[in-house]
Amino acid sequence: MSKPDIEIKIVNNRRLLRQFINLPKSIQGNDPLWIPPLRLLERLDYMFGKNAVLSRSEHILLLAFFQGKPAGRIIAYIDPRYNEYYNSLTGFFGAFECVNDSSVSKALYEAAELWFKKQGMTAVRGPIDPVAECWGFLLDGDTPPVYMSPHNPLYYNNFAENSGYEKAKDLSVYEADCGNGYNMPERLTDFADKILSSRQNFTVRRIDPANLSAEAEHILRILNTAVSGNWGFVPVGLDEMKDLVSKLKLIIDEDAIWFVEDDGVPIGCALGYPDINVLIKKIDGKLFPFGFISFLRGLKKLRDYRLWGLAIMPEYQGLGLDVLLYVSLSLALQPKNVRLEANYVLEDNLKIINALVKLNLDVIKRYRVYEKNLSD
Repeated sequence: MSKPDIEIKIVNNRRLLRQFINLPKSIQGNDPLWIPPLRLLERLDYMFGKNAVLSRSEHILLLAFFQGKPAGRIIAYIDPRYNEYYNSLTGFFGAFECVNDSSVSKALYEAAELWFKKQGMTAVRGPIDPVAECWGFLLDGDTPPVYMSPHNPLYYNNFAENSGYEKAKDLSVYEADCGNGYNMPERLTDFADKILSSRQNFTVRRIDPANLSAEAEHILRILNTAVSGNWGFVPVGLDEMKDLVSKLKLIIDEDAIWFVEDDGVPIGCALGYPDINVLIKKIDGKLFPFGFISFLRGLKKLRDYRLWGLAIMPEYQGLGLDVLLYVSLSLALQPKNVRLEANYVLEDNLKIINALVKLNLDVIKRYRVYEKNLSD
């Protein structure tokens, strides 16, 4: 039973939204691995409906107070695109933060679940944060999070389990650190050369930043076709792709985004980007008045990168074209002495896991997504 001095409030004014946004720093600010969000962008996403998922989804922001002070938060939302695709009645939660008090977390989950039930939902899954673009609670690992990946106290997992949530899926993170001696296996570079010499219709190229809109449409088509069988997949809309492009446009590195083409038509892509979290931490998430200058100056010095996704159209899978992308990405970034994370690898995506093992990448952390049946 919740303590009587715990109060759950719906965030419905600027003051409560400010408290909602400020809460993570009060909980995680002393953790040297924690990275603050870019505060201006986060505030705009919540306030003005600029976030594609929230714009189409019924949602509610909840803030928990303990003895009159903010102590926890959660966002509950219902994505119609997901429920239509899977013919389901599933709600999602994200943006979860909580002091180390199970009574507060229990009150937050109960309030979110009550709202879901009133909307007719029969299940809930999370954390999947539509604003931070983060999936799962950190389950193990002790490295700082890369941009658009989560970090949290490990007790968040206990809170979820104590509130009746069960594992839905684990996501792994693999690392290749050129500064720590990593080199692309020579047999793979030889294999890539063999493909390009024997199948001259296949070519690889970097992204063209001058034609970013057209390139984004290629990526959208490839992703929606190639990963449609993956757990949790929902067709990516043009609105979401524009959202992602707007977040990454400033930090695009041509060496980190590659296409493989068949007679000039893109049929696969590898999507990487520099990890700007080290810069965000340096400016404490504040772009203005002077953080933006420091941010821009630091971009060219980054050596941490994230491989966000890699996909090959189904009819071309099994031909080794993923190797072309891995090799092109690795050879382009290696002179920069890069540490690369391949992030959000589903525990049962054996094709990708086998490829990463062949690349001699190491697992360094895991995240866990939870779910709960609300119809019991």
